[in-house]
Amino acid sequence: MSRIGKKPVEVPSGVTATISGQKVEMKGPKGTLSFTATDDVTITLEGNEISVKPRGTSKRARQQWGMSRSMVANLVQGVTTGFKKELEINGVGYRAQMQGNVLKLSLGYSHEVNFEVPQGVTVTTPKQTEIIVEGTDPQLVGQVAANIREWRRPEPYKGKGIKYKDEYIFRKEGKKK
Repeated sequence: MSRIGKKPVEVPSGVTATISGQKVEMKGPKGTLSFTATDDVTITLEGNEISVKPRGTSKRARQQWGMSRSMVANLVQGVTTGFKKELEINGVGYRAQMQGNVLKLSLGYSHEVNFEVPQGVTVTTPKQTEIIVEGTDPQLVGQVAANIREWRRPEPYKGKGIKYKDEYIFRKEGKKK
C-alpha cells in the first residue's frame, strides 16, 4: 500500500479541476496546468477531492500510484501558490542582475554570462548576491535553478560559487606546510 497514494488531494476554492480519461487539468489564479497519467491508475474527482487508485496489484501499478498522486498535488500547488527556488552567490566580485528577460552573471570569468530565462519561469534578483526562480511547474523551476547553478558550482575550499539557499557546502581544509 502506498502511503502517499492513499491520501486524497484536496482541491481548494478558486481552483477548478477537470478529469477526462487519464488527463487531469487544473485552472487557478496562477494559470493552467495539466498531467496525463498512465493506464495503471484510476483518477476520480469526488466533491472537492481527487483520489488516485491503482488498477491492479502489479509492481508498475503500485509505482505509478504514489507518483500520480504527487503529480496531481503538484498541479494544485502550482496553480495556487507556485514553486520557488532561492540561490545565493558567494565570492568576491560575483554578482547577478536582471535586464529584461536576460540574467547577467559576473562569476569571475573573462566575460559576463548571459542566461536567457525560459517561458513560464520568472527570475528576480532582490540583491546582487541573491537569485529567486519562481514558476508554476516544479520540474521547470528546478531545472532553471540547476542550469544557473551549473555556471559556477560552489567549491569546497572557500565556498565560492552559486548555491541553493538551504544547501550545505562541506568545507575542506587547505593543504598544510
